[in-house]
Amino acid sequence: MSSFSRFGLAVLVALCLGGTAQAEGAGFTGLARLDAADSRIVADGPGVSLRLALSQGVPWRVFTLDGPPRLVLDFREVDWRGAGATGLVATDRVRGLRMGQIRPGWSRMVVDLAGPYPLDKAGLDVEPESGRAELRVRLGRGAPERFAAASGVPDSPGWDVAPPADTAPPPPRDPNGPLRVMIDPGHGGIDPGAEEGGLTEKALMLVLARELREALLRAGGFEVFLTRDTDMFVSLERRVALAHDAAADVFISLHADALTDARARGASVYTLSDSASDEASAALAERHDRADLLAGVDLSDSDDVVAGVLLDLARQETQPRAEALANTLLKVFRSEGIPVLGRPLRHAGFSVLKAADIPSVLVETGFLSDARDRRNLSDPDWRAGLVTALRTGLARWHAQDRARAGLVRQ
Repeated sequence: MSSFSRFGLAVLVALCLGGTAQAEGAGFTGLARLDAADSRIVADGPGVSLRLALSQGVPWRVFTLDGPPRLVLDFREVDWRGAGATGLVATDRVRGLRMGQIRPGWSRMVVDLAGPYPLDKAGLDVEPESGRAELRVRLGRGAPERFAAASGVPDSPGWDVAPPADTAPPPPRDPNGPLRVMIDPGHGGIDPGAEEGGLTEKALMLVLARELREALLRAGGFEVFLTRDTDMFVSLERRVALAHDAAADVFISLHADALTDARARGASVYTLSDSASDEASAALAERHDRADLLAGVDLSDSDDVVAGVLLDLARQETQPRAEALANTLLKVFRSEGIPVLGRPLRHAGFSVLKAADIPSVLVETGFLSDARDRRNLSDPDWRAGLVTALRTGLARWHAQDRARAGLVRQ
């Protein structure tokens, strides 16, 4: 079966989904695997060509996003293991390449383009006997206006997430009840976060989040939610929305970044601000906030005015409580022997902290770029000490926060 033809974008995406659905119904089972040795992204005349060799045909779609220009390919589902990005790209017209899960059952490849190369042709060939498939995509000559006009997430039947089940909303917050904690393991899926020494930030933070959840539930007095409980991508906006959906009392985002500064080691705690406390914090926030961009999320509808309002509300209503939480956590870290940065209390404009009515902090548990921090974060016993410190800090802050609320009411 071949569908390598020239179409306008909207028609092209519809045929991709419909045509490859035949492959899904042909009896092929298991995850498709990428044959990296037989796959390539190269310059092609004035544009770019992409060829992906797959172990079987799968439903797929392709589209482009602008600002900056990206090519996005979605699959159901591809096993990317062993497919290193560096070996696939053989042209300077592509600046970067990422692959990973975008949501349960679906994988994504995002190709960062060096210019606005519009989508020209795409198609999937499936060998009837072996079931092996080859996906070919051709991008045409750089044309900014044509690229911008054709870019955007297509309205593809069967792609959108099913509407949520009818479930009762959580009861209103009880100031004397258990503390509702939303734990946010940073990164996930197609966005691995920092990668150093064979470790990935997304995997370590998911392990830590699960360990913290277990410790809080065992201690009692906490209700605990996670923004993700698997290796899946969750957009920054969705992470904040999940905290609102759970009527969380507090939001704590867990990270372990990597920096080129060899002196960066130890934990730190960040609160929200529209101006960073230092250049390193500004750069860190910029990298964290690129998660949606790296995962191929369409940010064209982002509303900076709304974001500014949320920042103001957060500063007025929840910033003092978030600052108190950050200070309490750091005091406990020091008392429990958790290594911290020289100036561990910092602030920056992290989008994930922008829930206007929920005190939110981002904890950098250490730096994967530092050998000591890598050893600590890989050690279950050391993580147990960090979990204890986080649990103690949350409980202490909760008691102090309730006491302050009572004084305000009086």
